Amino acid sequence: MGSPSSILKGSTMYANPVRSICMVLAMLLSAFIVAPAVADSTTELDRASRAALNRLLAKVPAARTLNAKASAVLVFPSITKAGLVVGGQYGEGVLWRDGKAVGRYSTAGASYGLQAGAQKYGYAMFFMNEKALQALDANEGFEVGIGPSIVIIDEGMGQSHTTTTMQDDIYAFIFGQKGLMAGIGLQGNKISKLNP
Repeated sequence: MGSPSSILKGSTMYANPVRSICMVLAMLLSAFIVAPAVADSTTELDRASRAALNRLLAKVPAARTLNAKASAVLVFPSITKAGLVVGGQYGEGVLWRDGKAVGRYSTAGASYGLQAGAQKYGYAMFFMNEKALQALDANEGFEVGIGPSIVIIDEGMGQSHTTTTMQDDIYAFIFGQKGLMAGIGLQGNKISKLNP
């Protein structure tokens, strides 16, 4: 039997410490993302979602105009994103139709690449037609970027858009960005219906 140092040298953990660190971080982040604290109640989630939508509509004229024409609006008031090489994000939101909460959803995503930090933000998706809205519940989860066309607009950019140039199926407005992580993308996020 070899010495402890020779055994360690032959182990995968010792041979590739960067890979090992990334694997540990991935496990920690997946636990953080997959098992988040659930909203205390649907009432609290509804209230936070409605307040976030009202703030967006008050600040961004394009969002206000789209809201009047949309079949429904899905609002995630607070999404937490964290990462160090491997990252993840999770949040819960409410689908609003004709001013009423008609469903509750989660959004989750993982990413890999040059990233470090943590951030909170929210987003609202304006479904402009019934076909786009049906895609939300058509499969085991709606993946952003697959299916209906989606245009992502941050809160500031939304000030300069007009609805005459907006002809896509879904518009997503990102708002309330706080934290130290550059760039927010929704591509690849999976949206799933929460059990009632």
